[in-house]
Amino acid sequence: MSALKLIPIAKKTVLVLNGPNLNLLGTREPAVYGSQTLADVEALCGSACDTHGLVLDARQSNHEGDLIDWLHEAGRAQAAGTLAGVVLNAGAYTHTSVALHDAIKGAGVTVIELHISNVHAREAFRHHSYISPAAKAVMAGFGVAGYALAIQALAGMAAAA
Repeated sequence: MSALKLIPIAKKTVLVLNGPNLNLLGTREPAVYGSQTLADVEALCGSACDTHGLVLDARQSNHEGDLIDWLHEAGRAQAAGTLAGVVLNAGAYTHTSVALHDAIKGAGVTVIELHISNVHAREAFRHHSYISPAAKAVMAGFGVAGYALAIQALAGMAAAA
């Protein structure tokens, strides 16, 4: 009897996109967003991906067009079977960007909208999201731990697909 030949299975990627001003985590309004930096968040996301057998691709931009281009790229990757989904913290673009909504819909990519704070307990202008109608789910108010929870959810969705 010959030994079983194991073929490694390619891991899927989770794309974590952070929008405007999230590069200031740790110094910007720590009472609202906490003291952890973007590097801390990315390390947390890396650990969550490792736990669920996923690969992390973390990006941040203060520019809407970059986020749109990355969502288009994510749609192609998900269609090719290499992407589990996107965790998107669009920052203030959540409340203003029809273009991000359209990019998610057009790319056909699975997105979990993420907010570190509970946006519904804050200023009224933060209560409306253009992202939510295009997203698979919304995670808000769990602090930076929400990123790990969103990755766990994407892992579950990918496994069920």
